[in-house]
Amino acid sequence: MMKMKMKLLLFLCGVLWVSADVLHEDLNILGCSDSDGEFMFTLDGEEVWYADFKKGKGVEPQPPFVVHISYPGAYEAALANLQVCRSNLKVCRSAMKDIPDENDAPSNLVIYPRDDVELGEKNILVCHVSGFYPAPVNVSWTRNGQKVTEGTSINVPFPSKDSTFTQISRLQFVPQLGDIYSCTVEHLALEEPQTRTWDVEMDNPQSGPGPAIFCGVGLTIGLLGVAVGTFFLIKGNECS
Repeated sequence: MMKMKMKLLLFLCGVLWVSADVLHEDLNILGCSDSDGEFMFTLDGEEVWYADFKKGKGVEPQPPFVVHISYPGAYEAALANLQVCRSNLKVCRSAMKDIPDENDAPSNLVIYPRDDVELGEKNILVCHVSGFYPAPVNVSWTRNGQKVTEGTSINVPFPSKDSTFTQISRLQFVPQLGDIYSCTVEHLALEEPQTRTWDVEMDNPQSGPGPAIFCGVGLTIGLLGVAVGTFFLIKGNECS
């Protein structure tokens, strides 16, 4: 899968490998522009390593409880490949100078807490943006209408199989009753920014089905179990 534009060049290299009973997908992604670059490894759709060219080192974004995979010499290889990519970008730009750019606005934007919400306990709000091209998007956060920058982060754009991108921004927060949070996304294909909100009292319907659906399903199953139990109890008494 490769999608080339005048301002961005992206290469994907995927490998499928099989163990005794499991199919895995290992993906290496190389991308560049005149001012930035991307070099990363993913395993089964999860980002496991990427080159941070601004900090001059490789980064393993997985949480500490996950077994990390090492890539010796990967950052040096990323630097070398970045130069090759930019050289290829110049050639592609010359060949594609009359081809118009394609811009896809984000097709999906949701906001949700990473963990079950407990008042006063540290948690993370996730703003998940997908279906856009080209990358990246700009994500900003507010709490009760006030802009928040401390405790925020955003991952590098992650390509999907349809050649669009996904990006995830996170906000560290401590839930307090009545607080209202929002994440706002800007992209060159959007006429105006998209915003989703979430409040501590209950999940905003815009953020997706969330726990409410699972709670409703659990309640339905529980009531069904009570009804079945009552039926057999009555039948048992009739037989005796």
